[in-house]
Amino acid sequence: MTPPRADAAEDTGLDGVAVELRGITKRFPGTLANDAVDLTVRRGEIHALMGENGAGKSTLMSVLYGMERPDAGTIRIDGRDAHFGSPSDAMAAGLGMVHQSFKLFDSLTVAENVVYAAEPRRFGLVDRAAARRRVRELAEEHGLVVDPDARVGELPVGLRQRVEILKLLHRGARTLILDEPTAVLTPAEADALFAVLKSLAAQGRSVVLVTHKLREVLEGSDHVTVLRDGRVVARLVTAETSADEIAAAMTGRAVELDRIHAPGTPGEVVLDVSGLATDAVHDVELAVRSGEIVGIAGVAGNGQSELVEALAGLRPVTAGRVTLNAQDITHASATERRLKGLAYVPEDRHAVGTAPAASVADNLAMGHHRTSLSSRGLLPPASVREHAKRLIERFGIKAATPDVPATALSGGNLQKLLIGRELAHDAPLLLVEQPTRGVDIGAIQNIHDQLIAYRDAGHAVLLVSAELSEIRGLADRVLVMYEGRVTASYGKDEADERSLGLAMAGSAARAGGISHTADGSPHTNAEATD
Repeated sequence: MTPPRADAAEDTGLDGVAVELRGITKRFPGTLANDAVDLTVRRGEIHALMGENGAGKSTLMSVLYGMERPDAGTIRIDGRDAHFGSPSDAMAAGLGMVHQSFKLFDSLTVAENVVYAAEPRRFGLVDRAAARRRVRELAEEHGLVVDPDARVGELPVGLRQRVEILKLLHRGARTLILDEPTAVLTPAEADALFAVLKSLAAQGRSVVLVTHKLREVLEGSDHVTVLRDGRVVARLVTAETSADEIAAAMTGRAVELDRIHAPGTPGEVVLDVSGLATDAVHDVELAVRSGEIVGIAGVAGNGQSELVEALAGLRPVTAGRVTLNAQDITHASATERRLKGLAYVPEDRHAVGTAPAASVADNLAMGHHRTSLSSRGLLPPASVREHAKRLIERFGIKAATPDVPATALSGGNLQKLLIGRELAHDAPLLLVEQPTRGVDIGAIQNIHDQLIAYRDAGHAVLLVSAELSEIRGLADRVLVMYEGRVTASYGKDEADERSLGLAMAGSAARAGGISHTADGSPHTNAEATD
């Protein structure tokens, strides 16, 4: 493998430098987040900023966007020194940032959100008609089609992201910073986003893309800067590098990408679902055995999340039956299901999976505080803290101490916390949604290995993921959901991307769907994958 290059050519042939950071250093108590970091972003380029969770990417962008002040170093925008005391200063200098958590008002329309605090006025009043025209013009010019009169709270996540970008363009942003922009997008939405970003770059704007996803970086960026432990370890020309080289730069070691794990050895049925229905799920039949990972693939919005919520006790079941180790849990509460042996990693790690204001130690204890960690109905603080230390080390969670609030963790480290908490108690059944969303390459490999080890220890795993490579690499069987139904089933050797992609687009449903064996396991009809 070619070693990572830290001295790739800075001259891109593009005209002018849009953003220049020199010697940026930022310290927090106990942490050197950025250590004399240099970054050059030229006009008209998409520049990817990569690194593992905790490498310093978000801190560097917070410094650039005026949310943090550097302890040392300089910022130059369009060749002029800049000193930002707030994001407003950065916006005035032509910067704009789209955060992982969107900053939108759900109750307002698209147009109202886009022009908020920068409204066109007529006779001293907000000119609503001009605001709608402005949004239509921007949307048409940049390929960001969205209804100016739609309520933002009713839009899918991909369209909400478009609203965020339109906000920046309305304010004249010449450099756009996007933090993990595809973490919540479907593959089709991600492709549409990159088409927009390339169009913006072609018009002379600059894009700084903070992401973990190698495929997107290789297909959509011009240059890559890699951080590790707060320092720049590689500056790469995208067209001259590879996924292996970027991964090695990020982790400091060779990483096996897109690994297909060996199949498990299924035993007795642990989870049995028969005729399950909710408001968004229809007549679902499935079984998951001990020593088996069953993956569920599907385009977002086809019932996967609603199915898992029903199995976890968070969504009412209107018909059907669910058993866990032969015990009926169809109408059991979430707490009762945990006591009977169900562990759950939800898709939304902020609103459902964790209590952001609570400490890392308390979050690692949640869900099991009534059982393995309690003593005579009490939770000994020393036991909770020691438990947290063990999991922090085992899962590589980067936290200054177990006592810091969960909000202090990066998204990827919060995901490690969630995975670690649920795997720690050897529950017979694990429901896991998007296990590696927003997680760096090295941590992805670790989480995959942990899930395989969990399976091989005799547990049953039901896995939902938007990443087909993840489904194919981990699952022993793959089910496809379309419009709230399980419409296809594939064995490990049958689950190629073409077959899964066709089924996800509804071909299996149109061709007659699936039949079921005596044990409830679905199998694709032969004509369904033609």
